[in-house]
Amino acid sequence: MKTIILLTVSNIFMTAAWYGHLKYKESPLFKVILISWSIAFVEYCFQVPANRIGHFQFSAAQLKIVFCVFSVIYLKEDLKWNYIVGFTLIAGAAFFVFKEW
Repeated sequence: MKTIILLTVSNIFMTAAWYGHLKYKESPLFKVILISWSIAFVEYCFQVPANRIGHFQFSAAQLKIVFCVFSVIYLKEDLKWNYIVGFTLIAGAAFFVFKEW
């Protein structure tokens, strides 16, 4: 559970670092890069321990998590039907990755 919590927090910071600036397109690029790198540093402070702890239990493929909630809530973008189909397919893939056969 510790790994999942750390990865969730890490992915929140990562998404903010990568896409948060899109809401502020009038800001100078240099400023946006510095702020994004600062946020990414915090993200790594959660991601590195999460992967190190988690790799005892999970494979590297299982440790990767994808989020779309950020674009809907923060950037106010629509969640289109084809995105939902794509995420459903990703969820199906996750089932096969985590299922013990």
